[in-house]
Amino acid sequence: MSDEEEKEGVSFSIGGYPISGWMVAVALPVLSAVGGGAWYIFDLQSRFLGVEESVSDILDVEARVQSLEQAAADGDLRGLSSRLSQISTQMNTILENQRELLDLRQRVDRAGVITDNLAQDLNRYNVEIEDIWRAMDALNQPLR
Repeated sequence: MSDEEEKEGVSFSIGGYPISGWMVAVALPVLSAVGGGAWYIFDLQSRFLGVEESVSDILDVEARVQSLEQAAADGDLRGLSSRLSQISTQMNTILENQRELLDLRQRVDRAGVITDNLAQDLNRYNVEIEDIWRAMDALNQPLR
């Protein structure tokens, strides 16, 4: 080897361009950094898309929870509707029974008036019967 070859170091030519060792030593880290940057951007984009899908799943869960809550509320309303119809039926029955009780009360009041009049009539009849008995006793024993 000559002195000149030792000073130049390793060199080779690609497509007619002479490339020396120091060019390879500089280009290799630069190309490695560019490749690493490309890989980092690809990985970052993949992670971003993954997060975006998980967020859409979470938003979809919220929509499902809201639909379940709505269904539960509707279910309670359906149950409430049947319960209200039962209460309405019971109220109608109570009102009918109350009307019957008011009619019975009026009848009892009228019966009370009639019995009061009967008591007065019975007292008058008892007085008359006593008077008749006294008269009969007076006829049987005129001198007494």
